[in-house]
Amino acid sequence: MTEKALVILAAGKGTRMNSDLPKVLHPVAGAPLLVHAMKSGAMLEPARTVIVTGHGAAAVAQAASDWDEEAVSVLQEEQLGTAHAVAQARPALEGFEGDVFVLYGDTPFIRPETLEAMAEARLRHDVVVLGFEAADPGRYGRLLMQGEVLEKIVEFKDASEEERAITLCNSGVIATDARVLFDLIDAVGCENAAGEYYLTDVVGLARDRGLSATAVACPEEETMGINSRAELAQAEAAFQTRARAQAMEDGVTLTAPETVFFAHDTVVGRDTVIEPNVVFGPDVTVESEAHIRAFSHLEGCHVSRGGVIGPYARLRPGAELAEDVKVGNFVEIKAARIDRGAKVNHLSYIGDAEIGEETNVGAGTITCNYDGVFKHQTRIGARAFIGSNTMLVAPVSVGDDAMTGSGSVITQDVEPGALALGRAKQVNKPGFARKLFEMLKARKAKAAKEAQ
Repeated sequence: MTEKALVILAAGKGTRMNSDLPKVLHPVAGAPLLVHAMKSGAMLEPARTVIVTGHGAAAVAQAASDWDEEAVSVLQEEQLGTAHAVAQARPALEGFEGDVFVLYGDTPFIRPETLEAMAEARLRHDVVVLGFEAADPGRYGRLLMQGEVLEKIVEFKDASEEERAITLCNSGVIATDARVLFDLIDAVGCENAAGEYYLTDVVGLARDRGLSATAVACPEEETMGINSRAELAQAEAAFQTRARAQAMEDGVTLTAPETVFFAHDTVVGRDTVIEPNVVFGPDVTVESEAHIRAFSHLEGCHVSRGGVIGPYARLRPGAELAEDVKVGNFVEIKAARIDRGAKVNHLSYIGDAEIGEETNVGAGTITCNYDGVFKHQTRIGARAFIGSNTMLVAPVSVGDDAMTGSGSVITQDVEPGALALGRAKQVNKPGFARKLFEMLKARKAKAAKEAQ
């Protein structure tokens, strides 16, 4: 099997974004546009991945390596066109003898099936271009076909009126042999309306040398390029529409699909129910038969089979919930493991903690885990009962089958089976409240009179 390499062009500034952030780092579904392009290309199982950077090069290179530590970034110091950009990848592909697929960091939605079709077409043709039938061809480059053969690509600026009437347009994505690619790029000139080195020119040059070229067509929405905030919003909407449809096809119930927002890597098991206005951040797995109630936010967490979350719950990174755990309204869980069947049902914060199976955490409980410098651990055993409004001042442990009284501040470990009470002594002063109110009201009346 022919080895494959990816070259992803990610050098553009994205002026229309009106942003200090490089265009390819703007997020869709919780991941930079660049990561979406890298995920699309990953289905090819590339032997090498090269990211061509420019504006914000260091940040773009970091985002690429965060996703794929083996990705190599190269710098295009001047933006002189797409062929010039690809040429910057030559040193990183030194000695590579397979096929190169050129993708774009601001075109996030090319499906694996489409790249597979291009790879299959490469078995029959020297150069393969990805095209699409445009509803409004606008200023896209046009693909000039003769049957299956792609004769050349004409940029809109250089096209005749007859050529502009063509609706089969160029996505910019191309695949060919590495040696052929760089030989053709060496021959590309800049005698065009923009004075740039166009990657599209390699098709005509290939045909002049007797090489065969073809185009594979895909739906237009796959080739959506993101150049503005409005297009970024359209891309988000397109992603969410597909993700919701896929979730329901996979056996997930969405009671109000248009109000549920998924991240690029959300995993939800079958027979899970997701109520309205639920948001998934990156790195969330929800197993089968869970129930995510309305207005909950999940990020960086794992919900096991049968879990019930919300409504109005927040699961933050590091929340690990075992089977049949219940997390209720206005509860926040962070960096904590909750074992099977445990309940945290009301108005609580559980952070940097371990809670044993079948334990019941009462309303208003807080693990006081941060001293302003360090995070400390709270450990609660199995079948414990934590009374309402308990403050657990970490580091602290509560043993199996233990209990804390409501309103307690727990600063010392509680042994298994014990009841811990940590309340201040209550003092009642007869009649004092009435006297205090009378005194305050008199003071208020005096102040109002003096203000007149």
